[in-house]
Amino acid sequence: MPSIISTDQLRFYINRLRERLWVKPLVACLLSIAAALAAKLADGTELGLILPTIKPEPVETILSIMAASMLVIATFAVTSMVSAYASASSTATPRSFSLVIGDDRSQNALSTFIGAFIYSIVALTAMKNGYFEAAGRFTLFILTAIVFGVVIITFVRWVDSIARLGRIGTTIAKVEHATAQALMLRQKAPTLDGIPVVSQVHGWAVFASHVGYVQHIDIAALETWARKNEGRVVIAALPGTFAAPGRELAYISTCSGEITENDKQQVIQSFQIGNNRLFDDDPRFGLVVLSEIACRALSPAVNDPGTAINIIGTLVRLFVLWNNPPSKTEDEHAARYGRVEVPEISIHDMFDDAFTGIARDGAGTVEVMIRLQKALQSLVLIGDASMQEAAKHHARLALKRAQLALNLTEDLATVCNAAAFASTDVSPRNLQGLSGDGVQNHRAP
Repeated sequence: MPSIISTDQLRFYINRLRERLWVKPLVACLLSIAAALAAKLADGTELGLILPTIKPEPVETILSIMAASMLVIATFAVTSMVSAYASASSTATPRSFSLVIGDDRSQNALSTFIGAFIYSIVALTAMKNGYFEAAGRFTLFILTAIVFGVVIITFVRWVDSIARLGRIGTTIAKVEHATAQALMLRQKAPTLDGIPVVSQVHGWAVFASHVGYVQHIDIAALETWARKNEGRVVIAALPGTFAAPGRELAYISTCSGEITENDKQQVIQSFQIGNNRLFDDDPRFGLVVLSEIACRALSPAVNDPGTAINIIGTLVRLFVLWNNPPSKTEDEHAARYGRVEVPEISIHDMFDDAFTGIARDGAGTVEVMIRLQKALQSLVLIGDASMQEAAKHHARLALKRAQLALNLTEDLATVCNAAAFASTDVSPRNLQGLSGDGVQNHRAP
């Protein structure tokens, strides 16, 4: 396999680093130490002859105040962030935790506070040991003033952010953004820069070596293997697929027809398998998470149909985005990896992920059912043939669930009117089959 990491693989690793809380604080600490010691460079110049003279005491006082306060603020920041993370997991869904913990503003704030603490400790120690001369002290004073200003601005902005972090609306917005990014990424490469599946005979099956979810596929590595062995690779498990020792990851074939165990291991290593699904390369996971948030809102313990209605609108926006891919040039249409065949994501699977749970748990709530039918109707009007078929199918399923759950004939009639677009047989007159207590006596189309 190639020793050089592809751009797509590098993006995957960078996104994983962004989910680690220690990365940015570590970088901030290193920069703080460098900045504190860099002031010494001014002593080797003639700036000491023209710069004002500053006594060590004022600078030491400012640094002492900063050192004493920054650690307290950093501790307060960590406590607030942990509380926000717990709130996001309990009010929305635990699957959104990776997005909340990857919040840039909170990580930047924590990094700034810890970096300022390290800077003040290093600079104060250097000052008390006479490390700086006149030019160095003045430079350090200017750097300290800048750091102090950055800390104040960061704190004010962070307080506004942490007040919203973990709230259900903020979590939904983060999940929507992550899902939209994944959808746009898949729009640009529906087959992950490979080619559509065309092989009738797939070849030797390659199975997962352990249990987990496919998080990422290194298509560049698979292409390298295929070129080296004059073979082809047919992907059988897209990102998001649950992998197990009996589940095929791919089918491989070579010109000679010989497949060694080493060949299989190289192909398996191109599949990143982990315990959890990730948003990056798995657009369906974002739809699943949004559906989970809506289902939790519809549970009897929460009883918040407004959140479910908000989620339905979010799902419509995402499907509209999916239905309007950006225009591509001829070069962009060409596949980068011609020996790797990749199936495209199914719109029916996406609709199953998005709407099945909402239709099931919201079947007894008339306002949710009406909004769901209107949402599906809007997707029928703007979607292509596949999206229209999927939307009508789910509209009929949602109506069947409503017929079993709604007890009031008038409510069911309203939902039936909203679902009339899905079938000519769906209309209020079909409610004549209802008994007086609202129990359905006939089967809807």
